[in-house]
Amino acid sequence: MARHHTSRPTVRPDHPASLDRQLLRLAVPALGALIAEPLFLIVDAALVGHLGIVPLAGLGIASAVLQTIVGLMVFLAYATTPAVARRFGAGDARGAVSAGIDGLWLALGLGTVLAAAGAPAAPGLVALFGAGPAVAAQAQAYLGLSMWGLPAMLIVFAATGLLRGMQDTVTPLWIAGGGFGLNALLNWLFVYGLGWGIAGSAAGTVVAQWAMVGAYAVVVGRLVRRHAASVLPRPGGVRGSARTGGWLFLRTVSLRIALLATVAVATTLGTEELAGWQVAFTIFSTAAFALDALAIAAQSLIGKGLGAGDEPFVRRVLARTLVWGTWFGVFVGAAIAALSGVIGLVFTGDAALAATVQPALLVLAVTQPVSGAVFALDGVLIGAGDARYLAVAGALNLVPFLPVLAALWLLHPTGAVGLAWLAAAFFGVFMLARLATLGWRVRRREWLTAEA
Repeated sequence: MARHHTSRPTVRPDHPASLDRQLLRLAVPALGALIAEPLFLIVDAALVGHLGIVPLAGLGIASAVLQTIVGLMVFLAYATTPAVARRFGAGDARGAVSAGIDGLWLALGLGTVLAAAGAPAAPGLVALFGAGPAVAAQAQAYLGLSMWGLPAMLIVFAATGLLRGMQDTVTPLWIAGGGFGLNALLNWLFVYGLGWGIAGSAAGTVVAQWAMVGAYAVVVGRLVRRHAASVLPRPGGVRGSARTGGWLFLRTVSLRIALLATVAVATTLGTEELAGWQVAFTIFSTAAFALDALAIAAQSLIGKGLGAGDEPFVRRVLARTLVWGTWFGVFVGAAIAALSGVIGLVFTGDAALAATVQPALLVLAVTQPVSGAVFALDGVLIGAGDARYLAVAGALNLVPFLPVLAALWLLHPTGAVGLAWLAAAFFGVFMLARLATLGWRVRRREWLTAEA
Protein backbone atom coordinates (compact mmCIF):
# COMPACT_ATOMS: atom_id res chain seq x y z
CA MET A 1 0.00 0.00 0.00
CA ALA A 2 1.32 3.40 -0.86
CA ARG A 3 2.09 5.57 2.13
CA HIS A 4 0.72 9.07 1.92
CA HIS A 5 2.82 11.82 3.44
CA THR A 6 1.01 14.85 4.69
CA SER A 7 3.22 17.87 4.20
CA ARG A 8 3.06 20.71 6.65
CA PRO A 9 1.80 23.87 4.97
CA THR A 10 4.51 26.45 4.63
CA VAL A 11 4.09 29.96 5.91
CA ARG A 12 5.01 32.70 3.48
CA PRO A 13 7.74 35.08 4.66
CA ASP A 14 5.31 37.96 4.34
CA HIS A 15 2.55 36.20 6.31
CA PRO A 16 1.68 38.01 9.59
CA ALA A 17 2.79 34.99 11.64
CA SER A 18 6.14 34.93 9.84
CA LEU A 19 6.59 38.67 10.30
CA ASP A 20 5.79 38.31 13.97
CA ARG A 21 8.52 35.67 14.31
CA GLN A 22 11.00 37.89 12.50
CA LEU A 23 10.15 40.82 14.75
CA LEU A 24 10.47 38.72 17.90
CA ARG A 25 13.71 37.12 16.69
CA LEU A 26 15.26 40.57 16.53
CA ALA A 27 13.39 42.31 19.35
CA VAL A 28 13.86 39.82 22.21
CA PRO A 29 17.69 39.76 22.13
CA ALA A 30 17.70 43.52 21.56
CA LEU A 31 15.65 43.92 24.74
CA GLY A 32 18.20 41.91 26.68
CA ALA A 33 21.04 44.09 25.41
CA LEU A 34 19.12 47.27 26.23
CA ILE A 35 18.52 46.10 29.79
CA ALA A 36 22.22 45.29 30.22
CA GLU A 37 23.21 48.91 29.57
CA PRO A 38 21.61 50.51 32.68
CA LEU A 39 22.86 47.58 34.76
CA PHE A 40 26.35 49.07 34.46
CA LEU A 41 25.20 52.12 36.41
CA ILE A 42 23.23 50.03 38.87
CA VAL A 43 26.34 47.99 39.73
CA ASP A 44 28.37 51.19 40.09
CA ALA A 45 25.73 52.69 42.37
CA ALA A 46 25.46 49.57 44.52
CA LEU A 47 29.22 49.27 45.05
CA VAL A 48 29.87 52.98 45.51
CA GLY A 49 26.85 53.30 47.79
CA HIS A 50 28.57 51.10 50.36
CA LEU A 51 31.44 53.59 50.47
CA GLY A 52 29.12 56.23 51.94
CA ILE A 53 26.66 58.98 51.08
CA VAL A 54 29.27 61.44 49.81
CA PRO A 55 30.73 59.09 47.14
CA LEU A 56 27.21 58.06 46.10
CA ALA A 57 26.19 61.71 45.71
CA GLY A 58 29.33 62.30 43.63
CA LEU A 59 28.42 59.33 41.45
CA GLY A 60 24.96 60.84 40.92
CA ILE A 61 26.43 64.04 39.52
CA ALA A 62 28.98 62.25 37.32
CA SER A 63 26.34 59.83 36.03
CA ALA A 64 24.03 62.70 35.08
CA VAL A 65 26.79 64.20 32.91
CA LEU A 66 27.72 60.87 31.33
CA GLN A 67 24.13 59.84 30.64
CA THR A 68 23.48 63.15 28.90
CA ILE A 69 26.52 62.74 26.65
CA VAL A 70 25.83 59.10 25.89
CA GLY A 71 22.13 59.74 25.32
CA LEU A 72 22.93 62.37 22.71
CA MET A 73 25.38 60.01 20.97
CA VAL A 74 22.97 57.08 20.59
CA PHE A 75 22.41 58.28 17.01
CA LEU A 76 25.57 56.33 16.10
CA ALA A 77 23.64 53.07 16.41
CA TYR A 78 20.48 54.46 14.83
CA ALA A 79 22.35 55.94 11.85
CA THR A 80 24.42 52.81 11.22
CA THR A 81 21.59 50.26 11.38
CA PRO A 82 19.54 51.46 8.35
CA ALA A 83 22.64 52.18 6.27
CA VAL A 84 23.89 48.62 6.80
CA ALA A 85 20.45 46.99 6.55
CA ARG A 86 19.63 48.64 3.24
CA ARG A 87 22.81 47.37 1.59
CA PHE A 88 22.37 43.96 3.20
CA GLY A 89 18.82 43.76 1.85
CA ALA A 90 20.08 44.67 -1.62
CA GLY A 91 22.43 41.67 -1.51
CA ASP A 92 25.54 43.81 -1.10
CA ALA A 93 27.00 42.28 2.07
CA ARG A 94 30.40 43.79 1.37
CA GLY A 95 28.89 47.27 1.06
CA ALA A 96 26.87 46.66 4.22
CA VAL A 97 29.97 45.85 6.25
CA SER A 98 31.81 48.82 4.73
CA ALA A 99 28.96 51.13 5.76
CA GLY A 100 29.25 49.79 9.30
CA ILE A 101 33.02 50.35 9.27
CA ASP A 102 32.41 53.98 8.32
CA GLY A 103 30.14 54.29 11.36
CA LEU A 104 32.86 52.81 13.56
CA TRP A 105 35.42 55.37 12.35
CA LEU A 106 32.95 58.19 12.99
CA ALA A 107 32.36 56.84 16.51
CA LEU A 108 36.09 56.63 17.18
CA GLY A 109 36.63 60.20 15.99
CA LEU A 110 33.76 61.64 18.02
CA GLY A 111 34.68 59.63 21.09
CA THR A 112 38.31 60.73 20.95
CA VAL A 113 37.31 64.39 20.70
CA LEU A 114 34.82 64.06 23.56
CA ALA A 115 37.33 62.26 25.78
CA ALA A 116 40.14 64.74 25.06
CA ALA A 117 37.84 67.69 25.75
CA GLY A 118 35.81 66.12 28.54
CA ALA A 119 38.56 64.90 30.84
CA PRO A 120 40.03 68.37 31.53
CA ALA A 121 36.51 69.85 31.56
CA ALA A 122 35.31 67.48 34.30
CA PRO A 123 35.85 69.94 37.21
CA GLY A 124 33.94 72.67 35.39
CA LEU A 125 31.08 70.32 34.51
CA VAL A 126 30.79 69.17 38.11
CA ALA A 127 30.86 72.77 39.36
CA LEU A 128 27.67 73.48 37.38
CA PHE A 129 25.75 71.37 39.90
CA GLY A 130 26.83 73.51 42.86
CA ALA A 131 27.76 70.57 45.06
CA GLY A 132 29.90 70.91 48.19
CA PRO A 133 33.68 70.36 48.03
CA ALA A 134 33.60 66.76 49.28
CA VAL A 135 30.89 65.65 46.84
CA ALA A 136 32.48 67.59 43.99
CA ALA A 137 35.83 65.88 44.58
CA GLN A 138 34.19 62.44 44.34
CA ALA A 139 32.29 63.42 41.19
CA GLN A 140 35.44 64.75 39.54
CA ALA A 141 37.37 61.58 40.36
CA TYR A 142 34.70 59.40 38.72
CA LEU A 143 33.94 61.67 35.77
CA GLY A 144 37.55 62.41 34.86
CA LEU A 145 38.38 58.71 34.51
CA SER A 146 35.08 57.79 32.88
CA MET A 147 35.64 60.25 30.04
CA TRP A 148 38.32 57.89 28.67
CA GLY A 149 35.67 55.25 28.23
CA LEU A 150 33.59 57.46 25.93
CA PRO A 151 35.35 56.34 22.71
CA ALA A 152 34.66 52.74 23.68
CA MET A 153 31.00 53.45 24.43
CA LEU A 154 30.49 55.15 21.08
CA ILE A 155 32.30 52.38 19.18
CA VAL A 156 30.00 49.87 20.88
CA PHE A 157 27.00 51.91 19.70
CA ALA A 158 28.19 51.86 16.09
CA ALA A 159 29.22 48.19 16.17
CA THR A 160 25.82 47.29 17.61
CA GLY A 161 24.19 49.20 14.74
CA LEU A 162 26.32 47.30 12.23
CA LEU A 163 25.23 43.92 13.57
CA ARG A 164 21.60 44.99 13.84
CA GLY A 165 21.74 46.01 10.20
CA MET A 166 23.06 42.53 9.38
CA GLN A 167 19.94 41.18 11.16
CA ASP A 168 21.93 40.01 14.19
CA THR A 169 20.76 41.15 17.63
CA VAL A 170 21.98 38.03 19.46
CA THR A 171 25.71 38.81 19.33
CA PRO A 172 25.23 42.29 20.89
CA LEU A 173 23.27 40.59 23.67
CA TRP A 174 26.15 38.23 24.48
CA ILE A 175 28.70 41.02 24.37
CA ALA A 176 26.56 43.27 26.57
CA GLY A 177 26.06 40.45 29.06
CA GLY A 178 29.76 39.67 29.13
CA GLY A 179 30.57 43.35 29.58
CA PHE A 180 28.14 43.59 32.50
CA GLY A 181 29.70 40.59 34.23
CA LEU A 182 33.23 41.89 33.74
CA ASN A 183 32.19 45.34 34.95
CA ALA A 184 30.78 43.91 38.18
CA LEU A 185 33.89 41.81 38.82
CA LEU A 186 36.40 44.58 38.10
CA ASN A 187 34.47 47.17 40.09
CA TRP A 188 34.44 44.93 43.14
CA LEU A 189 38.16 44.21 42.71
CA PHE A 190 39.19 47.83 42.20
CA VAL A 191 36.84 49.42 44.75
CA TYR A 192 37.27 46.95 47.62
CA GLY A 193 40.14 44.63 46.71
CA LEU A 194 42.58 47.41 45.80
CA GLY A 195 40.89 50.15 47.84
CA TRP A 196 40.64 52.66 45.00
CA GLY A 197 37.26 53.96 46.11
CA ILE A 198 35.03 55.68 43.59
CA ALA A 199 37.94 55.92 41.13
CA GLY A 200 38.06 52.12 41.11
CA SER A 201 34.43 51.99 40.02
CA ALA A 202 35.17 54.30 37.10
CA ALA A 203 38.32 52.35 36.17
CA GLY A 204 36.46 49.03 36.22
CA THR A 205 33.73 50.35 33.95
CA VAL A 206 36.22 51.85 31.50
CA VAL A 207 38.16 48.57 31.27
CA ALA A 208 34.92 46.62 30.73
CA GLN A 209 33.86 49.03 27.97
CA TRP A 210 37.15 48.64 26.11
CA ALA A 211 36.91 44.86 26.56
CA MET A 212 33.55 45.03 24.77
CA VAL A 213 35.26 46.93 21.96
CA GLY A 214 37.78 44.09 21.76
CA ALA A 215 34.96 41.56 21.45
CA TYR A 216 33.31 43.60 18.72
CA ALA A 217 36.66 43.93 16.93
CA VAL A 218 36.83 40.13 16.69
CA VAL A 219 33.25 39.85 15.41
CA VAL A 220 33.57 42.70 12.92
CA GLY A 221 36.97 41.37 11.79
CA ARG A 222 35.32 38.09 10.86
CA LEU A 223 32.68 39.93 8.86
CA VAL A 224 35.38 41.93 7.08
CA ARG A 225 37.24 38.77 6.07
CA ARG A 226 34.09 36.88 5.11
CA HIS A 227 32.83 39.61 2.81
CA ALA A 228 36.22 40.97 1.65
CA ALA A 229 35.42 44.44 3.00
CA SER A 230 37.98 47.09 3.84
CA VAL A 231 38.69 48.28 7.36
CA LEU A 232 39.83 51.67 6.06
CA PRO A 233 37.43 54.63 6.32
CA ARG A 234 35.78 55.88 3.14
CA PRO A 235 35.58 59.68 3.26
CA GLY A 236 32.23 59.70 1.48
CA GLY A 237 30.85 56.98 3.73
CA VAL A 238 31.97 58.71 6.91
CA ARG A 239 30.47 61.99 5.71
CA GLY A 240 27.21 60.19 4.93
CA SER A 241 27.14 58.65 8.40
CA ALA A 242 27.86 62.05 9.93
CA ARG A 243 25.11 63.71 7.88
CA THR A 244 22.47 61.15 8.87
CA GLY A 245 23.76 61.09 12.42
CA GLY A 246 23.59 64.86 12.61
CA TRP A 247 19.86 64.87 11.84
CA LEU A 248 19.26 62.11 14.38
CA PHE A 249 21.33 64.06 16.90
CA LEU A 250 18.96 67.02 16.45
CA ARG A 251 16.01 64.69 16.91
CA THR A 252 17.51 63.49 20.18
CA VAL A 253 18.15 67.06 21.29
CA SER A 254 14.45 67.88 20.89
CA LEU A 255 13.57 64.88 23.06
CA ARG A 256 16.07 65.98 25.70
CA ILE A 257 14.63 69.50 25.68
CA ALA A 258 11.16 68.08 26.31
CA LEU A 259 12.42 65.91 29.18
CA LEU A 260 14.49 68.61 30.84
CA ALA A 261 11.74 71.21 30.50
CA THR A 262 9.27 68.81 32.13
CA VAL A 263 11.64 68.15 35.03
CA ALA A 264 12.19 71.89 35.41
CA VAL A 265 8.46 72.55 35.72
CA ALA A 266 8.05 69.59 38.10
CA THR A 267 10.77 71.14 40.26
CA THR A 268 8.90 74.45 40.49
CA LEU A 269 5.71 72.65 41.54
CA GLY A 270 7.37 71.29 44.69
CA THR A 271 9.52 68.52 46.10
CA GLU A 272 6.63 66.06 46.43
CA GLU A 273 5.56 66.69 42.84
CA LEU A 274 9.13 66.26 41.58
CA ALA A 275 9.44 62.95 43.44
CA GLY A 276 6.08 61.85 42.03
CA TRP A 277 7.15 62.76 38.51
CA GLN A 278 10.30 60.64 38.98
CA VAL A 279 8.13 57.67 39.90
CA ALA A 280 5.81 58.10 36.91
CA PHE A 281 8.65 58.67 34.47
CA THR A 282 10.52 55.63 35.79
CA ILE A 283 7.50 53.46 34.97
CA PHE A 284 7.29 55.05 31.53
CA SER A 285 11.02 54.43 30.93
CA THR A 286 10.74 50.80 32.01
CA ALA A 287 7.98 50.14 29.47
CA ALA A 288 10.06 52.00 26.90
CA PHE A 289 12.75 49.31 27.02
CA ALA A 290 10.42 46.79 25.39
CA LEU A 291 9.16 49.39 22.92
CA ASP A 292 12.74 50.36 22.05
CA ALA A 293 13.50 46.70 21.32
CA LEU A 294 10.50 46.56 18.97
CA ALA A 295 11.67 49.77 17.28
CA ILE A 296 15.13 48.24 16.78
CA ALA A 297 13.59 45.19 15.12
CA ALA A 298 11.60 47.51 12.85
CA GLN A 299 14.75 49.46 11.95
CA SER A 300 16.49 46.28 10.83
CA LEU A 301 13.59 44.84 8.83
CA ILE A 302 12.54 48.12 7.23
CA GLY A 303 16.10 48.86 6.09
CA LYS A 304 16.50 45.35 4.70
CA GLY A 305 13.15 45.53 2.89
CA LEU A 306 13.91 48.89 1.31
CA GLY A 307 17.32 47.62 0.21
CA ALA A 308 15.62 44.69 -1.49
CA GLY A 309 13.16 47.08 -3.18
CA ASP A 310 10.24 45.22 -1.61
CA GLU A 311 7.78 47.99 -0.77
CA PRO A 312 4.87 45.62 0.03
CA PHE A 313 7.07 43.87 2.61
CA VAL A 314 8.06 47.21 4.11
CA ARG A 315 4.45 48.27 4.48
CA ARG A 316 3.54 44.94 6.08
CA VAL A 317 6.39 45.39 8.57
CA LEU A 318 5.02 48.87 9.31
CA ALA A 319 1.55 47.45 9.93
CA ARG A 320 2.70 44.59 12.15
CA THR A 321 5.05 46.79 14.15
CA LEU A 322 2.27 49.30 14.72
CA VAL A 323 -0.08 46.52 15.87
CA TRP A 324 2.53 45.13 18.27
CA GLY A 325 3.38 48.55 19.68
CA THR A 326 -0.23 49.61 20.18
CA TRP A 327 -1.37 46.37 21.80
CA PHE A 328 1.67 46.29 24.04
CA GLY A 329 0.66 49.78 25.14
CA VAL A 330 -2.86 48.55 25.88
CA PHE A 331 -1.67 45.68 28.07
CA VAL A 332 0.97 47.73 29.87
CA GLY A 333 -1.52 50.54 30.39
CA ALA A 334 -3.99 48.12 31.94
CA ALA A 335 -1.28 46.81 34.28
CA ILE A 336 -0.25 50.32 35.32
CA ALA A 337 -3.86 51.29 35.98
CA ALA A 338 -4.43 48.17 38.08
CA LEU A 339 -1.29 48.81 40.13
CA SER A 340 -1.53 52.59 40.28
CA GLY A 341 -2.52 52.58 43.92
CA VAL A 342 0.53 50.60 45.10
CA ILE A 343 3.30 51.72 42.71
CA GLY A 344 4.02 54.81 44.78
CA LEU A 345 4.21 52.70 47.94
CA VAL A 346 6.69 50.31 46.31
CA PHE A 347 8.97 53.20 45.37
CA THR A 348 8.78 55.25 48.56
CA GLY A 349 6.71 53.55 51.24
CA ASP A 350 5.00 56.94 51.70
CA ALA A 351 1.20 56.65 51.55
CA ALA A 352 0.75 60.38 50.96
CA LEU A 353 3.12 60.38 47.98
CA ALA A 354 1.49 57.23 46.62
CA ALA A 355 -1.88 59.03 46.64
CA THR A 356 -0.32 62.08 44.97
CA VAL A 357 1.20 60.09 42.14
CA GLN A 358 -1.79 57.81 41.45
CA PRO A 359 -3.71 60.23 39.15
CA ALA A 360 -0.52 60.80 37.12
CA LEU A 361 -0.08 57.04 36.79
CA LEU A 362 -3.65 56.72 35.53
CA VAL A 363 -2.90 59.36 32.90
CA LEU A 364 0.20 57.36 31.93
CA ALA A 365 -1.89 54.19 31.72
CA VAL A 366 -4.48 55.75 29.41
CA THR A 367 -1.81 57.15 27.08
CA GLN A 368 0.35 53.99 26.84
CA PRO A 369 -1.21 52.83 23.53
CA VAL A 370 -0.22 56.20 22.05
CA SER A 371 3.33 55.74 23.30
CA GLY A 372 3.43 52.23 21.86
CA ALA A 373 2.44 53.49 18.43
CA VAL A 374 4.94 56.37 18.64
CA PHE A 375 7.88 54.09 19.41
CA ALA A 376 6.88 51.75 16.59
CA LEU A 377 6.59 54.55 14.02
CA ASP A 378 9.83 56.11 15.21
CA GLY A 379 11.66 52.83 14.61
CA VAL A 380 10.11 52.47 11.16
CA LEU A 381 11.22 55.93 10.01
CA ILE A 382 14.70 55.50 11.47
CA GLY A 383 14.95 52.21 9.60
CA ALA A 384 13.94 54.01 6.43
CA GLY A 385 16.74 56.52 6.93
CA ASP A 386 14.23 59.38 7.16
CA ALA A 387 16.49 61.23 9.58
CA ARG A 388 15.95 64.75 8.25
CA TYR A 389 12.19 64.52 8.70
CA LEU A 390 12.62 63.11 12.21
CA ALA A 391 14.74 66.13 13.12
CA VAL A 392 12.16 68.55 11.72
CA ALA A 393 9.31 66.65 13.39
CA GLY A 394 11.18 66.78 16.70
CA ALA A 395 11.17 70.57 16.57
CA LEU A 396 7.52 70.67 15.51
CA ASN A 397 6.53 68.46 18.44
CA LEU A 398 7.81 71.09 20.85
CA VAL A 399 5.49 73.76 19.39
CA PRO A 400 2.30 72.62 21.18
CA PHE A 401 4.13 71.12 24.16
CA LEU A 402 6.27 73.96 25.48
CA PRO A 403 3.37 76.46 25.74
CA VAL A 404 1.43 73.91 27.80
CA LEU A 405 4.42 73.55 30.12
CA ALA A 406 4.67 77.34 30.34
CA ALA A 407 1.01 77.51 31.32
CA LEU A 408 1.56 74.95 34.08
CA TRP A 409 4.53 76.95 35.32
CA LEU A 410 2.42 80.11 35.45
CA LEU A 411 -0.70 78.52 36.94
CA HIS A 412 1.41 76.45 39.37
CA PRO A 413 -1.08 73.68 40.21
CA THR A 414 0.23 71.55 43.07
CA GLY A 415 -0.38 68.19 44.65
CA ALA A 416 -2.05 65.31 42.81
CA VAL A 417 -3.84 67.70 40.45
CA GLY A 418 -0.67 69.49 39.43
CA LEU A 419 1.21 66.23 38.88
CA ALA A 420 -1.67 64.82 36.84
CA TRP A 421 -1.65 67.90 34.60
CA LEU A 422 2.11 67.58 34.17
CA ALA A 423 1.66 63.92 33.17
CA ALA A 424 -1.10 64.93 30.74
CA ALA A 425 1.26 67.47 29.18
CA PHE A 426 4.12 65.02 28.56
CA PHE A 427 2.35 61.68 28.08
CA GLY A 428 -0.61 63.30 26.37
CA VAL A 429 0.21 66.50 24.49
CA PHE A 430 3.84 65.72 23.64
CA MET A 431 3.29 62.07 22.71
CA LEU A 432 0.17 62.93 20.69
CA ALA A 433 2.18 65.55 18.83
CA ARG A 434 4.78 62.89 18.03
CA LEU A 435 2.06 60.50 16.90
CA ALA A 436 0.59 63.16 14.62
CA THR A 437 3.89 64.06 12.92
CA LEU A 438 5.03 60.45 12.55
CA GLY A 439 1.61 59.17 11.50
CA TRP A 440 1.30 61.89 8.85
CA ARG A 441 4.68 60.89 7.44
CA VAL A 442 4.01 57.16 7.04
CA ARG A 443 0.77 57.93 5.19
CA ARG A 444 2.84 59.52 2.43
CA ARG A 445 5.48 58.02 0.15
CA GLU A 446 8.49 60.24 0.81
CA TRP A 447 9.79 58.11 3.69
CA LEU A 448 10.04 55.11 1.36
CA THR A 449 12.59 56.92 -0.79
CA ALA A 450 14.65 58.60 1.93
CA GLU A 451 18.41 58.07 1.74
CA ALA A 452 19.88 55.82 4.43
